[in-house]
Amino acid sequence: MSRPALEARGLMKQFGALLATDSVSFALQPGARQALIGPNGAGKTTLINLLTGVIKPTEGHVVLNGQDVTAVSASERVRLGLSRTFQINQLFPHLTPIESLGLAISERNRSGADFWRVAGTRAAIVAEIEDLITRFGLEADMDVPTHRLAYGKQRLLEIALALATRPRVLLLDEPAAGVPEEERQDILAALAALPAEVAILLIEHDMDLVFTFATRISVLVAGRLLTEGDPETIAKDERVRAVYLGEDGHG
Repeated sequence: MSRPALEARGLMKQFGALLATDSVSFALQPGARQALIGPNGAGKTTLINLLTGVIKPTEGHVVLNGQDVTAVSASERVRLGLSRTFQINQLFPHLTPIESLGLAISERNRSGADFWRVAGTRAAIVAEIEDLITRFGLEADMDVPTHRLAYGKQRLLEIALALATRPRVLLLDEPAAGVPEEERQDILAALAALPAEVAILLIEHDMDLVFTFATRISVLVAGRLLTEGDPETIAKDERVRAVYLGEDGHG
């Protein structure tokens, strides 16, 4: 078996007397479609922040593609192939999708705000922008300021921006949160079309989305990893049904 794309090894985070994450270990395999679920207060956000370098663990290690990145900054982890979206989108409200993607791609190429003046790479960057715009169904909105986009389109743009970093591992933090029902199919279609080689960890409360997307599910409860398995196994696990899915959950 190839080495994991991302590993948590005994991750623990303590905030004073509060133990938010308690010795969590799991592995995300290359190309994985894995979900992380758990009730409110389970420690999911803390775990994602540990994995991405937003906060440092009290104990434990984060390993990205075989490299220990525990002491590596969040921005450097992006350059090493780890990207994420946020529960509340993190977009540039007055930039259009084209401008936002151009900035993200040029930052990846270390040309930053010089994007519009980098003649030698501009054609390749423009082609990449066009591909992402088309892939995420943003053609009709590509010149619209982000703050004027429908919320579902904003979520699609955020996923496109994460993909613009060319990640090997992508963490999606509740991509369907707040999206109206009529726009949710666009989110589902975008997730289904993500590159097969990218390992994806989906953090989500929507069980329909989780069971549609994931081939493996990790369950976090009170900061500890309760269990892992395929969707059928998780749906039938009485402990999971009791603490999260409820007796009327998927079965």
